[in-house]
Amino acid sequence: MLRLDELQNNFKGKLALNEMMSKHTSFCIGGPADLYAEPNDKNDSLALLSFLQEQNISFTILGNGSNVLISDDGLRGVVINLESGMNTISYENAKHPPLEDNFVIVESGVMLNRFVDFCIQRELKGVEMLAGIPGTIGGAIRMNAGAHGGEISDFIFDVEVIREKQFQTISKEEAQFKYRSSGLRKDDVVVGARFQFPMGNKEEMIVMRKEMLKKRNATQPLDLPNSGSVFKNPKPQYAAKLIEECGIKGMRIGNAAISEKHANFIVNLGGAKANDVLSLMKLAKKTVKEKCNVDLELEVKLMGFREEELVGVYS
Repeated sequence: MLRLDELQNNFKGKLALNEMMSKHTSFCIGGPADLYAEPNDKNDSLALLSFLQEQNISFTILGNGSNVLISDDGLRGVVINLESGMNTISYENAKHPPLEDNFVIVESGVMLNRFVDFCIQRELKGVEMLAGIPGTIGGAIRMNAGAHGGEISDFIFDVEVIREKQFQTISKEEAQFKYRSSGLRKDDVVVGARFQFPMGNKEEMIVMRKEMLKKRNATQPLDLPNSGSVFKNPKPQYAAKLIEECGIKGMRIGNAAISEKHANFIVNLGGAKANDVLSLMKLAKKTVKEKCNVDLELEVKLMGFREEELVGVYS
């Protein structure tokens, strides 16, 4: 049983009971969390997580909520949002010494767009392709976010996590990054990371960032709440193309729909329920398997659903 008085003795940040997760997800979908917490900094996060683990209280880590679908029933235990309190970014040795001495140090709550701009302004090349992707560094590292052939792990030196109630540094090799995934432990909480970049031409990177943003605005349904790409691309094919070829682009269930603009996006038309979205995910997966014999794998993380509700979306 969670006792708020004990928790408040171990935590300095914001606490809220029955906070609606729809307020914290890009889908604008999600029921209440038993308890919602925003740590002040990484030491506050460590104190909170250590307390919860000692008391055997379940918790869920949430960043910007841009790649998740949360059940209408909400989430049990404590939801911890690292975005507001862990958002520092710095650059060591800013006078351009040898590459091996350069580190961009980023906390997990930093938004990707801010990270991209920070690097461009310092003529550090490599993450321009992430421009316009909603989300935080922590979530991007966990899922190895990428676009246009590049991945965030390409320039990672090491990752700092909370593991076994202490801060630990995980090398890039140990993190075992793969396409849209990493080998980090399920219970690892990403605190931040160090990156190393080659130098680049600032003006060229600014142009590339503008092109990335222009392309996203033209091809993605950014005017409606969504969670980004629903399925991973089954290389060398593209999930959006397969879904469109199956004739279900624009399909609607309740107030959710497979986007007319990009078939690998599901959009909230207004007041959509989590089960509406989940049903469309199952429909897309089933139809593509039947018509194209391709198994689509979810990129969006599902939270708070009962095991029986997930039949047909993972198998």
